[in-house]
Amino acid sequence: MAYKFGVDVEKKTAWVQAGATIGQLYYNIANKSKTLAFPAGVCPSVDVGGHFSGGGYGFLLRKYGLATDHVVDAHLIDVNGRLLDRKSMGEFLFWSIRGGGATSFGVVVAWKIELVSVPPIVTVFIVNRTLEQNELKIVHIWQYIADKLPKDLLIGVGLQRRTEGNREFIASFGSLFLGGVDSLLPLVQKLLPELGLTKEDCREVSWIESVLFYAGLQNVDTLLDRNARPSNSISEQNLTM
Repeated sequence: MAYKFGVDVEKKTAWVQAGATIGQLYYNIANKSKTLAFPAGVCPSVDVGGHFSGGGYGFLLRKYGLATDHVVDAHLIDVNGRLLDRKSMGEFLFWSIRGGGATSFGVVVAWKIELVSVPPIVTVFIVNRTLEQNELKIVHIWQYIADKLPKDLLIGVGLQRRTEGNREFIASFGSLFLGGVDSLLPLVQKLLPELGLTKEDCREVSWIESVLFYAGLQNVDTLLDRNARPSNSISEQNLTM
């Protein structure tokens, strides 16, 4: 079985080895296309093997679901040393390794994934609200509208201590919208006007720049750093989506 790792823009697929990081995967996708992406997390140093086999979620969740929903094939070594693909392992085993922890069933050495389409420009924002800014009311309302937002819009919320040892929390609202700010603002002002979102709060970027934004990284090359860690105050790791 010959391995052909890489991004196929025409077929919107890619082969990625299990030891590669999410950052490396994103870097290679972005090098081939500005309008293709993959719905996974934004911590660039996480290996895809663990991320995919555990489900994998990120800022494209509402539009495209989990990373594992877009795994279309895999190469797995079973207990007898056989190298299997989706056809030879069978649909039950293929189902089991996507979200159920692949190490229970064999060693996955590579994944074939389906890429997704994104617009050239997306919009991101991080807005912090304190107790004095009605954070409790906004979080309460958010709970009832978060799952009813348009599929192109995700707004998550994370709670952080205001200062070390302080019992008061700051609510951080983070968002990814698959479109421009002029389309985003009317949506948020209609669905969550209490947030008080303004155009100045938002940033129009490419999809890969949205990854850098939430990872707190400076440039695309840093995605290749296996030791890179998110330095932003908010990421999918501390967000409720």
